Amino acid sequence: MTTGTVCASDPALDRNRAVLRYILESYAAERPEAPFVHFWPGDEWSYGETLRRVRIRATTLARAGVKRGDHVLCMMGNGPDLLCTWFAINYLGAVHVPINTAARGRILEHILEDADAPLLVAAAPLVDRLKEVSPGKVKTVLVVEGEAEPVTGLDVRELEDPETEDASLLELSSPIEPWDLYAIMYTSGTTGNAKGVMSTYTQLYTMGPDAFDCVEDDDRCMICGPIFHCGSTLYVYAMLARGLSIGMMREFKTGSFWQAVRDTGSTYCLLLGVMASFLLKQPPSPDDKNHPLRRVFITPFGEDGPLFAERFGVEAWTIYNMTEISSPMVAGPGITAKGITGKPRPWYELRIVDENDIEVPDGQVGELIVRTHRPWALMRGYYNNPKATVEAMRNGWFHTGDGFRRDKDGTYYFVDRIKDVIRRRGENISSFALENEVLHIPEIRECAAVAVPSEFSEDEVLIVVAPVDGATIDPVAVTADLEKRLPHFMVPRYIRVLKELPKTASGKVQKHILRSEGVTPDTFDRMATAPARNSA
Repeated sequence: MTTGTVCASDPALDRNRAVLRYILESYAAERPEAPFVHFWPGDEWSYGETLRRVRIRATTLARAGVKRGDHVLCMMGNGPDLLCTWFAINYLGAVHVPINTAARGRILEHILEDADAPLLVAAAPLVDRLKEVSPGKVKTVLVVEGEAEPVTGLDVRELEDPETEDASLLELSSPIEPWDLYAIMYTSGTTGNAKGVMSTYTQLYTMGPDAFDCVEDDDRCMICGPIFHCGSTLYVYAMLARGLSIGMMREFKTGSFWQAVRDTGSTYCLLLGVMASFLLKQPPSPDDKNHPLRRVFITPFGEDGPLFAERFGVEAWTIYNMTEISSPMVAGPGITAKGITGKPRPWYELRIVDENDIEVPDGQVGELIVRTHRPWALMRGYYNNPKATVEAMRNGWFHTGDGFRRDKDGTYYFVDRIKDVIRRRGENISSFALENEVLHIPEIRECAAVAVPSEFSEDEVLIVVAPVDGATIDPVAVTADLEKRLPHFMVPRYIRVLKELPKTASGKVQKHILRSEGVTPDTFDRMATAPARNSA
């Protein structure tokens, strides 16, 4: 624990309640044998054991040169190594920079260059991707979960933890403060490059622990989504801040989800809309209600929400959040309306506006913008991208890019995305970035990427392409090419070939026409030509 002046009136500004290092130390001292995490399948760590492992891993990182304020990249899936590494980075007062495990090619290359991080901790199976890209600022790669081959120009070696910590390496010259950065989280936008959201402990506290009034003292949260997304990060932190516990799946699997819930004794979780849809599509079972889960946060909240609640006997909740903000709306239980997000939490101001930031009447769709009386509860900005920061925060409000409507009683409903972003399987896809990748194929002259409805949830990706003169476009070959260069979630499901894309008089592609036409009879569907598989 630390000493010194803190602001005890607001937990988000109290370092002993908001900063990960001091929270973990406090609960490890108060209740060392209390469980913190049950890895499924795998071991269970108490608070005392978690702190012991974190201090050892922090010793390893300190010996590798990590110090206060440094940025440290992590590219690995859920599990003991990821949790331990994330916590160890923050324990040293450094900044955690997680990388989507699907990232590769130019997307990965941009993050490696932009993050200003000389050290990367990576799972062995992912290290080969570094051979395909420039390493940027990265000099050293510490490998976990197996062995990796050398990569030219990089110091690649196995991460080896000592048997015991070195307390002298773990001392801090000054306390970590709540307003210090804990992470830079890269998220896609409407431009080609991912943007690094600078997040502080104050933002994380407001986003997580402060938002979950429904959490009870005997709750355990199942973490089934990846921790490189804030959606899972905030739930881990919310339970840590309360001295409670989590279960953790390595990845969401439809066929094993309920067994993981039962084995870990998890009582609530977050399900992206597509996850709920996959679970609902499983054949009914006599065990559908034989589990400890009491409530489920489903985001976005669609038609599957009330069906899920009824079939599996749980409370339906939802939360609206983005990496840049701090959960301004939470709704539940007993919600049924499609798209509902609830009413603003205290200290948030919400408006629905047109393209000129002029508020629209109730019932009319516009863009949701957010402001708060706790400005430290929003992101600090986009790393190395002041232009994007200014654009997002114009006129003193954060512009979400999401289409909303509000009813007369002040309840907000999510309608659609206004930004030129496609949402697929819980991932944001920049149409601009995808189009740029497609245009690297020599036979393709022009391309437009648009969202089309999915039978599961959220969107599917349709690209409409036109060939260069004299060339022929083979959708199967295009798919094979893109699968080598793109994260799996970015690979388009549908490909439509036209001689010419529809354009305005000024030459701008009319995406609204392509979007309205959707999947036409002549559209190639890669799922129709591939063996059936569980997309979850």
